[in-house]
Amino acid sequence: MLVAFGIMLSRVTGLIRVRVIAHYFGLQSDAADAFYSAFRIPNFLQTLLGEGAMSASFIPVYASLLAQGKRKEADRVAGAVAALLFLVVALFVLAGVFAAPLLSAVLAPGFKDGKRELTTRIIRIVFPGTGVLVMGAWCLGVLNSHRKFLLPYAAGVMMNVAMIATLVVYGRSTTLPRLAIYLAWGSVAGSILQLGVQIPAVLRLASGLKFKIDPGSVHVRSICRNFVPVFISRGVVQVSAWIDSILASLLPTGAVTGLASAQLLYTLPISLFGMSVSAAELPAMSGAAALDTEGIEVVRRRLNAGLRQIAFFVVPSSMAFLALGDVLASALLESGRFSHADSMYVWGILAGSSIGLLASTLARLYSSSYFALRDTRTPLRYALVRVTLTSALGYVCAVHLPGWLGISRSWGAAGLTGSAGVAGWVEMFLLRRTLSQRIGGTTVSPVFILRLWSAAVAGAAVAWLIKLSLPALNPIMRAALVLAPYGLVYLGAAWALQIPEAAATLNRLVRRK
Repeated sequence: MLVAFGIMLSRVTGLIRVRVIAHYFGLQSDAADAFYSAFRIPNFLQTLLGEGAMSASFIPVYASLLAQGKRKEADRVAGAVAALLFLVVALFVLAGVFAAPLLSAVLAPGFKDGKRELTTRIIRIVFPGTGVLVMGAWCLGVLNSHRKFLLPYAAGVMMNVAMIATLVVYGRSTTLPRLAIYLAWGSVAGSILQLGVQIPAVLRLASGLKFKIDPGSVHVRSICRNFVPVFISRGVVQVSAWIDSILASLLPTGAVTGLASAQLLYTLPISLFGMSVSAAELPAMSGAAALDTEGIEVVRRRLNAGLRQIAFFVVPSSMAFLALGDVLASALLESGRFSHADSMYVWGILAGSSIGLLASTLARLYSSSYFALRDTRTPLRYALVRVTLTSALGYVCAVHLPGWLGISRSWGAAGLTGSAGVAGWVEMFLLRRTLSQRIGGTTVSPVFILRLWSAAVAGAAVAWLIKLSLPALNPIMRAALVLAPYGLVYLGAAWALQIPEAAATLNRLVRRK
């Protein structure tokens, strides 16, 4: 719950940030496309290192030492990892600044002339801030291992607030594309603030830190060995998102911005439910596997319970994107230069994402279970399968399928999210099959999933009737009148179908009331 609340704070301010960007930039804007393409770099590295490689390689070792009462050894390992990470990040940032033109060509091959130059300039600005975010990933690992979840996941609020403040101060008086440059500098300031709020808590919890590289430590060597395959594994998944952006740059103007706007929405349930459960379970499963002779059974039980929790919340999210994506996009994005037609376009991309939303979220928890068992190579193999499928299917669905169907090339962006969903299901099934062979049955009952979808369909039917009967209203008011009944009907139908997670959720709501 703490992880979910922290992520919710960060994501809500992120949605506000996207709405403000949409207000000042619109959808059909070269400046918006350039900014979102360049801004993928900090998003990519934060997700890759903060939620991926650093967590999966560092937390199992560090949390195991803490669970065994070896606090001094744990602090020495944490300090050595921080020093090594700082050195790598410094070199990485320096290389990124000089390689900005090449990165611009790779990230957005469809951009030409001034649009590519703007992308290159923004990349050079955001790269130092990216280095600061990577150091924040180390803070996240330390805090999570000490069972402190709220602060590291809520720290992202600082970047969002800094960017929103930049637009509020300069938005009306600055023209495009200069406003995109100012916004990039605002993101760097936000990165520094995001790291700054975490440092004091880290120093209190790990008072014995000594920032000194220690290549002789067996624990540090173990973290480094695990880091490489996890980095590649998480990197492959993130490269899949980059491939989507690259293919979107080949489509008409607006496709990159539309895809980025939709991604912020459809990654919300993945972050809220998949990441929150996975982040909380990783140190717990790592500690259990290290200390308990029955640790494998503990991991299996916690995994199955987590899968049910994730499915209970992600299934209605998928249905909402499929059936009510226009309501969501209008409420969150429709302002200023962002029109209702732009919202309908984002809805199409959201509908494509609903295909693989559940699979992608479950796969995150499956991967964390492998990491807790110190197996980093199996997720890597299956991530490679996923990115290969995503690339091949994405190219066909984005570039060729719209022409075959006789529709606008812009709708290739929806083909990107739909094809990525198919690849996500393949990866999830592979992860589940191999892990079940290793630790015993790990799955979510098909009957349970069917009941969840039945409840979601009932909620969507009621929401559609309300949507069709409403007069012309402000998009935010319309969303409140449509989405609130949808959620209540889903929860009530799930309770009537005797789903334990629904009863537990209702009990929490009643107790709080």
